[in-house]
Amino acid sequence: MEQLITKLLEGSVDAHLHMGPDPYRERPADALEVALHAKEMGMRGVVLKSHDYPTAPLAELTRKVVPGVEVIGSLTLNQGVGGINPQAVEVSAKLGARVLWMPTFSALCERKNNGFSDGIFLLEENGKVLPEVKEILRLAKHFDLMLCTGHISQEEILGLFAEALRMGIGKFVVTHPLKASLDLNIQRDLVKRGAYIEHCFVSTTSLVKKIAPSEIVEAIRYVGVKGCLLSTDFGQLRNPPPWEGMRMMIATFLEGGLSEEEMSVLIKDNPCRLLNL
Repeated sequence: MEQLITKLLEGSVDAHLHMGPDPYRERPADALEVALHAKEMGMRGVVLKSHDYPTAPLAELTRKVVPGVEVIGSLTLNQGVGGINPQAVEVSAKLGARVLWMPTFSALCERKNNGFSDGIFLLEENGKVLPEVKEILRLAKHFDLMLCTGHISQEEILGLFAEALRMGIGKFVVTHPLKASLDLNIQRDLVKRGAYIEHCFVSTTSLVKKIAPSEIVEAIRYVGVKGCLLSTDFGQLRNPPPWEGMRMMIATFLEGGLSEEEMSVLIKDNPCRLLNL
């Protein structure tokens, strides 16, 4: 098993992890530590995600210090960057970001789940995306960004995907589908129409809505491996650092019944395709 894990780590990509510095919470590792360990393990790349600030400049500097591993920047459209802010998207993209997340902690449904009444909602009353969201989709297509749904609601996911599909965006990723209680038939339909489904290993360690690895395996098999990817979403103090999370994730899903070939698609082929690696 250990040899197989090492083999799968080589050339793999963690397309979703959190690192320091962080303005609001302590993280177990900073970007430099993440990159050094990823390189040591033979990984192809990592995507640096912050809920609060653009990570493209940090990624570029880290790449210079740690050549040999792709360190990729991203942007999350929370209030820290002005929310649904097309200018922030354009700036990040020009600085090299390849991943764009819709709101996470600033999303209306996420805020409501945490007892607040405010938050960002992407749709108008007729179910169409807001004009500024449409402009962001235009920028995502122009800069060929991997477009991820973040923590938005099912209604917003479907509305956003409909507009993305209409605009010809081919890198649409549904984040945390089981956490969002997205029906498996809906997931499969989205994949048939060109979307990808991202399952995060952190969901199996969650203190709020814990998801069994077997449930993720079942969902992947139902939807189809070619339309899914696995990432850790690690970077919490309660969990090991992201690079150990990657090793744990591979071991867990191999033990859960996924084959070497399936894991290779989920952590190598699909993320590399979405990130232009």
